[in-house]
Amino acid sequence: MREGIHPEYHQAKVVCNCGNEFVTGSTKGDIHVEICSKCHPFYTGQQKAASARGRIEKFNRKYGVNAGK
Repeated sequence: MREGIHPEYHQAKVVCNCGNEFVTGSTKGDIHVEICSKCHPFYTGQQKAASARGRIEKFNRKYGVNAGK
């Protein structure tokens, strides 16, 4: 590694809006995020699957796709 061209690496505390906090490495000191793995619907399993199901059914009706095949 060349001297003097790399940014300093710190232990950064990440704080989410939900209150979750964890430590990671970063070139920034503190990081504030709006959503993390503790509150994101994909990771918590609370996705809105019903709305996706409705879009799929609408597509199938529109194009005459038989879901039974």
